[in-house]
Amino acid sequence: MQYGDYVGNVTRLAVELANTRSLDQHGQFVGQFFEEHEITPPPDGDYGELPDLVREALAQAVDGTAPEAVHRLLRDYPPEMHLSDHDGLGGWHVHFSRNGTPAQRWAGQLIAAQLALVVAGEPAVTLGRCAAEGCGNYFVDQSRNRTRRFCSNACASRTTVAAYRARTAKKS
Repeated sequence: MQYGDYVGNVTRLAVELANTRSLDQHGQFVGQFFEEHEITPPPDGDYGELPDLVREALAQAVDGTAPEAVHRLLRDYPPEMHLSDHDGLGGWHVHFSRNGTPAQRWAGQLIAAQLALVVAGEPAVTLGRCAAEGCGNYFVDQSRNRTRRFCSNACASRTTVAAYRARTAKKS
């Protein structure tokens, strides 16, 4: 796996936490991530204040304002940087939290470190806010030309249909 893919995956984890206030431990992506890192999700899915803080950090990153929330994440969830070869493929990569750490702390440490890298200009990941009216969800854009505008196909379709209806209403 390329390191940019890892940064993108962790950033997607941050986006899911910010958009949904939890992490879907039954989803393939999150479930596999938790299993690989020996993380037991909180039984009630409660991540405390972390989702709000991550959402604020994403907003600041997308808007290009001072990353105060990322500073707070780094202070409240200081990363524990170390090398890992947990996948057994012989390739070392950087981890920012120890396997088996309680879920909220693990997610906080990992997200704090990755969002710091993204805010500092990590070229492998671009963040965006959905352009669909009334949505406001965040997304990770790793498309080739970095022009993604919507968090999902549903938001893109809804926007396209609304624009079509507005155009055809003007004609009649």
